[in-house]
Amino acid sequence: MGSSSISYEDFARLVSQRAQVLLRAAGFLIHQHQNNCKRLTRPLLGEFLAQATQIEELLDSHGARNNNQWAGFRSTIAAIKLFSNVGYELLHIQLSIPVYRLLPVGQDFALSTQQTIDFVEEILFHAAERLSQEAAGLQLSFSCSHLTVDIYTESVLSGRLPHDLATRKMETVSSTITLLATAFLNLAAECRQALPKGQTLPQEYLCEITGPISEEQLRSLELRFHNLQSLYDTYVSTTETEVLDKDLIVLRGHITVVLHLLRTARDFAHYYERHIGPASLYVPGFQHLVEPEKLLDVLIHYSICFVGEYLTCAELLCQNMLRRYTENVRIEVRVPPYRGFHVRPSTLISKLVLHYGGDVRMELEGESYDAHSPLELFRANEKINAQKRRSLATEVIRLNLATPHPDNSDVKTLMRNIIMTLAENGKVIIYEQPLKLDELTLQSDATLIEQLTDEIAKLLVMGKIDITTEMKVTFFGDKRVLEDIRLLAEIGYGEDSFGNNIPLPERLKYLRQ
Repeated sequence: MGSSSISYEDFARLVSQRAQVLLRAAGFLIHQHQNNCKRLTRPLLGEFLAQATQIEELLDSHGARNNNQWAGFRSTIAAIKLFSNVGYELLHIQLSIPVYRLLPVGQDFALSTQQTIDFVEEILFHAAERLSQEAAGLQLSFSCSHLTVDIYTESVLSGRLPHDLATRKMETVSSTITLLATAFLNLAAECRQALPKGQTLPQEYLCEITGPISEEQLRSLELRFHNLQSLYDTYVSTTETEVLDKDLIVLRGHITVVLHLLRTARDFAHYYERHIGPASLYVPGFQHLVEPEKLLDVLIHYSICFVGEYLTCAELLCQNMLRRYTENVRIEVRVPPYRGFHVRPSTLISKLVLHYGGDVRMELEGESYDAHSPLELFRANEKINAQKRRSLATEVIRLNLATPHPDNSDVKTLMRNIIMTLAENGKVIIYEQPLKLDELTLQSDATLIEQLTDEIAKLLVMGKIDITTEMKVTFFGDKRVLEDIRLLAEIGYGEDSFGNNIPLPERLKYLRQ
């Protein structure tokens, strides 16, 4: 067609020919709604979606989006396309609830789903009315014949076909299940950080391009849950392991319901951003089909709320599965370089272990510590600091830094010089510059090594210095958990040698959430 203009009459004639089925479906919905009959079915929504998709493409290819006369008609078509897709997702959820084997949550999911279907139906009814009015205004000719009551009826049989397909035997199912459960836990942590709480007021989270519930963010999460479902269907579905472990079907149901809920959230967010939000496209004379606040309320208190609910209740399921399919190993890693197992490294290790669940122990010099608890890990510092002091005293003797009988008046100067020499040799890190020993209390009956050890212990506790060490600890537990602990140790437990926070690698980003 190039850039040449076309006449309104020719274009109206073309759209009339192509839009007959869509206009008939709109007329059917209006008729059923006015007679208070059951209205939304998957055949009707499928017709709306297929026809609106075709008409929207036809309109866009002829420039209707930017034409004053046709822009309103095109916006109504876009609304029908989007909300018929949402309605289809909701009906799928409603009919699949018994199959998903969902764990109980605090709210009535079935009732909330029906209420959301009613909400979407009301929007589609108004869109259908508007479509008919605009079609008449644009002089589109169409026929509403053949609108029989059963034209869009959906018949659903109770029960399911026999599950008699032969099961597959796969050697790698166990490793795939641990990968699947781990991926679910990581995605759940990311969703919890990215999405608002279900009780959040809609106006606090307006969907904009950089907002916390933007279409972009939701689309990204939806894609990752779709990949997770595909992983399950490819490697776990119809295997002997799936038959024997009933929790697998439950997990699959939770992955799937979250995926469909994210799709409804994505479309709600899209409609808000594109059509009724502050940055929406301007269409002359176009009135909102739904109030922005109502749309945001459903987005947050249905789609986002139940995503959070079903992620939370499935996390424990995944942690229990990881315990069953776990492979226990041992790893040896260095202690944190900055002040041992103080708050940051202990907290990160604890969060890591709690994230996966299962029992992980840390062992040091014959003593065992529960890695779930930061306070347990703090206790290891007693042994670490004692070893640091012993190794430093040995180093002082090796370097011949202490004279046998120093003059008491020179002890303070001598001790400072010893500490500085140790720092130059990379054995001590000094955090206070200049280093002050003002509180030094000389002990006439103590050797220089004893006094030096006592003073270093004080400086260590006060955080003025630290002693470098090559000490290592051993962790025992699930191989997958320990792989993340090893990675955490390799990057200094999230901090540099001066205790400054450093970025975590992509695989460990859930620890910052």
